Amino acid sequence: MNVRSLLLSCFALMWLDSIKASGDVPIDHIEVSENQRFLTHQGGKPFFYLGDTAWELFHRLDQGEAKLYIEDRAKKGFTVIQAVAISELDGISTPNAYGHLPFENQNPTRPAVADGPENDYWDQVDFIVHEANRLGLTIGMLPTWGRYWHDGDRPVFDPKNAEIYGRWLASRYKNANLIWILGGDRNSDSDRDKAIIRAMAKGLREGDGGKHLITYHPTGGSSSADFYHADKWLDFNMRQNGHNNHWFLYSKTYEDYQREPVKPVLDGEPVYEDHPLAFNPNERGHSVAADCRRALYWDLFWGACGHTYGHHSIWQMYDHKKRSPINVPLMDWQDAIHQPGSSQMVHAKRLLLSRPYFTRIPATDQVLIPHEVNTAVPGRGEYRFVATADTDSTYILVYVPVGRAFSVRTSYIRGKNLKAWWFNPRTGKAANIGKFRNEGQKTFLSPTPGEQLDWILVIDDASKGYPKPGSKEYKN
Repeated sequence: MNVRSLLLSCFALMWLDSIKASGDVPIDHIEVSENQRFLTHQGGKPFFYLGDTAWELFHRLDQGEAKLYIEDRAKKGFTVIQAVAISELDGISTPNAYGHLPFENQNPTRPAVADGPENDYWDQVDFIVHEANRLGLTIGMLPTWGRYWHDGDRPVFDPKNAEIYGRWLASRYKNANLIWILGGDRNSDSDRDKAIIRAMAKGLREGDGGKHLITYHPTGGSSSADFYHADKWLDFNMRQNGHNNHWFLYSKTYEDYQREPVKPVLDGEPVYEDHPLAFNPNERGHSVAADCRRALYWDLFWGACGHTYGHHSIWQMYDHKKRSPINVPLMDWQDAIHQPGSSQMVHAKRLLLSRPYFTRIPATDQVLIPHEVNTAVPGRGEYRFVATADTDSTYILVYVPVGRAFSVRTSYIRGKNLKAWWFNPRTGKAANIGKFRNEGQKTFLSPTPGEQLDWILVIDDASKGYPKPGSKEYKN
């Protein structure tokens, strides 16, 4: 980096520091929980990673558009916005909304910075990061999309410049509320790939002094654990279970949950709403909110510490007046922000936070009694039942994807008296089923038998006095 670029970078860093010092945005660095299964705010309060996918946010939106998007996601209870600094859609050579490029001559060691605010590409990134942080959102920032370090014979990044760029980027945002996400929809297929990623991780650690967690976003059907599970810089695993609605793809989350050493895991790219299923709209059509809900609860009940939502129009910030469509989006992003799936994700966060959080484990085999026809319960295809519970045996949650009678081993709960609820994952409302004696097992049928309407059964040890599911946060 030349002297001028270094000085201008320092100016921008001082500007961000002044914002933090003013108290405008509280600093909250996310940490891994003591049991290595979850994420926490500083001080130990649960941090539920509820992400939204906005890959092209920094690159394609102007400030007014970015504010519209960010404010909507904050109101809907998201906690993380996933966006890419050097974005997939020619982010290195196509200017942002204000005509700025990120680098001089596409050189990662020479960020294109200019004196004063709102004068360069990185000023726009600063603005969006600050607006998101101001509204309580953490940025899940990808330093670059994977094509720039993985694709072609001579990719933009090599181990040397990846470390320099990582150090510069992390220095600039060391006082922002964010999580670093390496990768960018590419797997590390060679020793050279791994060397680049490890160098960038080293730069990030040095640049922000280790203040922020780091993970890795792979291609569909893969996990960060496939490449870096033993690396100390990898704080938690991120999967991409992909744009399909088959239950067995999401059961892979449980495989990562079982790995050693223990690390939190979440799905950073499940099926998006209104996305061509398996990229094959002519045969499979487009996904709907119900597909997103199934992925959400399958992942969470198989042990994920959070989840990411996405909409096919939003990740690319599609606008038919400005841009060509990618993989047949159904609407502009301004309309897509109102699709039902985005409003339904927060119900899962509220449900899980209303019960003891850090003791929650996957529990399908422990609590669900298989039907004599196993493909009915626990089920296959789109209708897979899954369950989660706590290690203290005080509650059970069962995800019920279809109206079909099923039986639960209530003996998993130690209490003599039980209290049960039906929780509606579409509305977030809970209905009290009643109290009953714990006789070891019990059969249930959801309120909409025979329909493709999902529900969650909540069974509590009545003596614990847990709040109505989803109504308020349990004090862990």
